[in-house]
Amino acid sequence: MRLLLDQGLPRSAVLHFRNQQIEAVHVGDRGLATASDFANSRRRRQEGMVVVTLEADFHALLALSGVTGPSVIRIRIEGLRGENLARLLVSVIEICDHDLLKGATVSVTENGVRIRRLPVFRTPSEGPVIRKN
Repeated sequence: MRLLLDQGLPRSAVLHFRNQQIEAVHVGDRGLATASDFANSRRRRQEGMVVVTLEADFHALLALSGVTGPSVIRIRIEGLRGENLARLLVSVIEICDHDLLKGATVSVTENGVRIRRLPVFRTPSEGPVIRKN
């Protein structure tokens, strides 16, 4: 799995992922710190990366656009240092790696993990939307 850490998340987490054999980069290291969420989303989908962010914007963008990727993990816990963020994300990936590979939005709080498969909205001809909560 390949992760892209968004602004606001510690760059030091990238080092901790390497110890777990997870490829991770920070937007600041890629020169994408000022790129729009839409530009980042489109590029990540092409590269097969999972976006990790503190912001709700990515989830809203994916829901409104009806696309199937990229997968996004929203961390709703503030103040995590690099090592703790990496440890948390390794656990999240273990729980929902299959969903992330297929296209999903994942929301992580202190109380748990919520997974929604993409696309969030489907047309009636595509059948019912199945959500994991």
